[in-house]
Amino acid sequence: MEQEPKYNLKKNSVISLLSLFFQSGYSAVLGLVANLVLTIVLAPATFGIYTLVLSINSLLNYFSDIGLAASLVQKKDVTEDDLKTTFTVQQGLIISLITVGFLATSFITSYFNLPPEAIYLYWAVLASFFFSSLKTIPSIKLERTIQFQKIVLVQIVENTLFYISVSLLALAGFGLHSFTISVLIRSVVGTILIYSFSFWTPHIGISKESLKKLLSFGVPFQTNTLLALVKDDLILLFLGKVLGLEALGYIGWAKRWAEAPIRIIMDNINRILFPIFSRLQHEKEKVQQLLDKVIQYQTLILAPIYIGLFLLMHKIFILIPKYDKWEPALPLFYMFVIAAFFSSYSNPFTNLFNALGKIKWTFYFMIYWTVASWILIPILTLQVGIYGFPIAQIALSLTFVPIMILARSLVPFQPWGIIVKPLVASVIMGIIVYTLAQLETTWINVIVTVFSGGLSYIFILYVVFQMNIMKDIRNIIRYE
Repeated sequence: MEQEPKYNLKKNSVISLLSLFFQSGYSAVLGLVANLVLTIVLAPATFGIYTLVLSINSLLNYFSDIGLAASLVQKKDVTEDDLKTTFTVQQGLIISLITVGFLATSFITSYFNLPPEAIYLYWAVLASFFFSSLKTIPSIKLERTIQFQKIVLVQIVENTLFYISVSLLALAGFGLHSFTISVLIRSVVGTILIYSFSFWTPHIGISKESLKKLLSFGVPFQTNTLLALVKDDLILLFLGKVLGLEALGYIGWAKRWAEAPIRIIMDNINRILFPIFSRLQHEKEKVQQLLDKVIQYQTLILAPIYIGLFLLMHKIFILIPKYDKWEPALPLFYMFVIAAFFSSYSNPFTNLFNALGKIKWTFYFMIYWTVASWILIPILTLQVGIYGFPIAQIALSLTFVPIMILARSLVPFQPWGIIVKPLVASVIMGIIVYTLAQLETTWINVIVTVFSGGLSYIFILYVVFQMNIMKDIRNIIRYE
C-alpha cells in the first residue's frame, strides 16, 4: 500500500468526516425513534440484560486483536505479509475466545441470574463477534486511505436493519429476542457488504518478521485498550452484580443519552484523527492547526447541546406516554452530562500521543483512570448506591486539564482562547432556554424553545464575537 498524496489525504479526510457525520446524524434519528419504541415497550431490566451482554462481548473483543489492527493503521507501509499475519493471529484468538465463551454459558447465566432467553442473546453476540472479525482487514485497507465513506455506508445499512428490526420485533412482542435476531441480521449483512467495497482474499500464515514489528506498537496500544476495558466494561459487570439489573438499566439509559453527542460528534472526529495524525506526524504546524480546529468546533457544538439537554430532558417524561418509568434515571443523566462534556477534551490528545509515538503517555493516564475507577466506584457505590458511578465519572473527567498541558509540550496550541467564546455564548443561550422552558410543557413550546435557543446562540457568536462559522466551514471543505 502506498502512502496517500497530501492532496488526496485532505480531500479524503473531509469526505470521510462529512460521511461520518451524516451516518451519525442518520443513525441518531433512527436510534432515537427505536429507543423511544423500545423504552416504552420493554422493561428497564431488559435493557440491563442487553447492557450486561454487550459488556461481556467487549471483554472478549479485547483479546481478539492484541493491537495488530492499530499497528496496520499507524504503520507507514503495509505488506501482504502484514495483512496475512494479522488475519491469522486474530482468527486463532477469536475462535479460541468463542469456544471459551460458549463453554462459560452456564456460569454466566447462573452468576448474573439471567433468564433463559438471555442465553440466545449471548450466543448471538458471540456469533456477531466472529463476523465482525472478518471485517477487520477490509476496514483497515479503507482506513489507511481515509476512505471512511465506504465504511460509513456499511454502518448505515447495519444500523438501519438493526433499529428497524429490533423495533418491529419488540412491538410484535418478541421481548429480549428482538435484540437476538437483530444482532445476527446486522452482523451477517455488514460482513457481506464490507467485502463488496474492499475485497481481500483471506490468507493463512504468519511472518515472524511482520509479527515482531506489528507487536512493537500493537502490544502497548492493546494494553491501553485492556485498561479501558477494565475501567469501563468490567465496572458495568460489577455494578450489575451489586446493584441489580434494573439499576444497571437506569445507568445504561442515562449514560447512553448523556454520551449520545460524544458518540455522534467526537467519536467520528477521533476516528479519523488517529490515521490523519499518523500521516502528518512530522509536520507539527499542520498538526497544531488541526488541533485548534478540533477543540474549537468540539466546543462550538457540544457546549450548547449539553446545556440544552440539561435544561429540557425532564420534559421528555411529561410528553412521551409511559416514559415516566425512566424518571429515576434523570439525576444520573445530569451527572453523566457533566462527565461526558469534560472527558470529551481528553480524546483528541490521546489520539495525538498515539500517532506521534508517545503511546506510553496514554498508557500512564489509562493506568491512573483504571486504578482510580476501581477505588472510587466501589467505595462510592457502597456509600451512595446508584449515584456512586456517575460521581466517580465526574471526578475522573477532570483529568483533561493535565492532558491538555502535556499535549502543549508536543504541539504549542492555545486551547483556552478558542473555547471561551463558545462557552460564554452557550451560557447566554442557556439563560434564554431556561426562561422559555417555564412555559407550559407541550411539543410546540419545546420545539419553539429549542429553535429560539439555537438562533440566539448563532446570533451571539456572529454579532458579539464576530465568529463567521460558515466561512470557516467553507475553508475546511476546500481541498486545495
